[in-house]
Amino acid sequence: MTTATHLRTASLVRSRGRLHWLASALAVVGTACASAATVIPVERAEPPVPLDQRVAWTLRLEAQRQLRDSGLPDAAAAMGDEGSLLGALAVAPARAPDLAILVRDLEPTVRARAALAIGRVGQAAGVPLLIAALADDDAVVRGEAAFGLGLLGRVEAEAALRAALTDVDVRVRGRAAEGLGLIASQLSGPEAETFRHAVAGPVGEAFASCGAFTQTLAPDDDATPVSDDLAACQLAIFALARLRDFDALARVVLTPEGRPLSAWWPVAYALQRVGGPRALAPLAELARGSGVYAAAFAMRSVAATADGLPIAQRFALDDSADPRVRVSAIRGLGRRGSVQSADTLMTLLQRRGLSATLTLEAMAALAVTEDSRALDMMLDRLTDSRPQIRAAAVAGVARIDPDSFLLVVSSLGPDPDFRVRAALATTLGTLEPDRVRSGLIDLTDDQDQRVRGPALEALARVGAPDLVARLFAALDAPDFWVRATAARIVGTRKPSGAVPALTDAYERGKSDAVSDGRIAALEALAEVGTDDALQVVRSGLADRDWPVRLRAAALLGAVGDVAEPERPAPVRQSASFFESAALLHPEFSPVALVETRHGTIEIALNVVDAPLTTFNFVELARAGFFNGLRVHVLTPNFIVQTGDPRGDGEGGPGYSISDELSALPYRRGTVGMATDGPDRAGSQFFITHSPQPHLNGRYTVFGQVVKGLDVVDQLSLYDVIDRIRIWDGVVLK
Repeated sequence: MTTATHLRTASLVRSRGRLHWLASALAVVGTACASAATVIPVERAEPPVPLDQRVAWTLRLEAQRQLRDSGLPDAAAAMGDEGSLLGALAVAPARAPDLAILVRDLEPTVRARAALAIGRVGQAAGVPLLIAALADDDAVVRGEAAFGLGLLGRVEAEAALRAALTDVDVRVRGRAAEGLGLIASQLSGPEAETFRHAVAGPVGEAFASCGAFTQTLAPDDDATPVSDDLAACQLAIFALARLRDFDALARVVLTPEGRPLSAWWPVAYALQRVGGPRALAPLAELARGSGVYAAAFAMRSVAATADGLPIAQRFALDDSADPRVRVSAIRGLGRRGSVQSADTLMTLLQRRGLSATLTLEAMAALAVTEDSRALDMMLDRLTDSRPQIRAAAVAGVARIDPDSFLLVVSSLGPDPDFRVRAALATTLGTLEPDRVRSGLIDLTDDQDQRVRGPALEALARVGAPDLVARLFAALDAPDFWVRATAARIVGTRKPSGAVPALTDAYERGKSDAVSDGRIAALEALAEVGTDDALQVVRSGLADRDWPVRLRAAALLGAVGDVAEPERPAPVRQSASFFESAALLHPEFSPVALVETRHGTIEIALNVVDAPLTTFNFVELARAGFFNGLRVHVLTPNFIVQTGDPRGDGEGGPGYSISDELSALPYRRGTVGMATDGPDRAGSQFFITHSPQPHLNGRYTVFGQVVKGLDVVDQLSLYDVIDRIRIWDGVVLK
């Protein structure tokens, strides 16, 4: 059997059949296979409500981040240790919205979608429900349960997921590995080390035969794997990268002699993520290969070694080499005191027609060398017409020669672009305090609020006699990000009077359309950690915005105060929306047309796995929200990001939307939502330049570029998005 994928063509896809939404969602995972008799049969009951209604309940409960409607008895608890569905129905009839019932529905498609919803809801109470679902007689349900346990990130799922590594269905085994990797990525400290040590070996053992499936693959093969075995191996390799265990990874991707079993890019990706001396030899071999992805991932580690310097020099100067490989090579040349690196980078910067993107990378690497010969080259760029080049020159000159930097900057006058002035503030914060303090004080009063935050942060680094007074005044600033910056600094420094000042800042933030200021105030109060400070944090459990409630619960949990955010989470949609045909039976998969000076990018939007995110994007696009916004983040061979009306990375539409995390991978051209934390996305979105597996399961995938990847590659930092229009099969607007 093959694994079907959604949104693979540029054309609009007409939805066919009943409940296309649910059927397509399952197609992403795969077609169910008959399982062996090792699974445990569970009680089922004929539900008394239509299928549409059960699906609508699932979607609404997921969006509201609750397992059941408020006021309903706990059906999961009523099932008891023996999992009696009849006992559950006695307290919560099947006609009431409850994911504990829906995950045991008669219809496998409902059970699978409910399992994903339980993972997205994020409650610890969902762990036993999903562990029970790992014994479902349908492989798709078991796979979604494994992925959902990964989303929950709870160590209590370890034993069940380890057992699932021996499931009769290879796809479930892959999802179990993925789930273990996702849990590991959410842990920290000793708990993370203990967990990784416990599960890495079993994952490596379960997939030790993957070489037989991967050795014939092309290095840059980024398509959805054509076989279930290969798909599972890919998930296992990505999981081992998260588990950071070289021995377990080597068992899957290397020969006994330590050579790569395959030139396939996931091998290079995983070895580079795990790192260590033993990874260098196989990475060097992969760096010399023909694949772009494999070479780019391998180059990140190889270029930083003594033996890798000639390789990095060659690729950095090779105009015919793929830019993604060149970027990795250029970054590897950023070596303090390396004359050879500086020579190569200066040669590169002297070339005519070098793209702005490669210029920025070369300037950053050259600054790291601190070679005095590069000073004039950096000084010349302080007056470049492009603000991103001027900002990079500010940082470069300051690192190479601080004395010359201060002399030249004082003679230039204020830069007309706020982004350069913000970069100047950050740079001044790295220099000798007595020489930069007055300049930073001036920048904290800059005419543009977007400069004041970075300036205040830099001033805190160098110190000022009246710093505390300035911080307290900034806690009442009109700009939410200035207040957020001040709150973070106050939380770190804990000056006298911090708690009442931060409490006032939290209250002041209630008048904001966005929640960032309030979240920063609560984080600072938790950092202070006194009883009166934590009492304010507890009040955040009932904040009007869900991200604030969620963050308050996490902050309290970190100090041992187990707390739950008040549920249900507020949603922007009415209850009727979740039962509408537009959501349950979409006729078309819409396409977004992103128009730029380089051409148009066509994005097939995903109404299946991320319906609410897609609806939000379409609504904003048709309102003209994105028109005229700039690319404010561009990291070569990673992502290009836009959607920020402020232009400094901190803006949005004035509200947050919930994450819709799925098992869809981040391939080249995948479109995802940027976010500052769980359920804090808004309008900022990004497009990947290359596969980025570390984003899988962590950021919402809501689209795929189906035409115009060459345009994505040509975009530069601060390029303008002229407009975004939506074609929904009826109207182009």
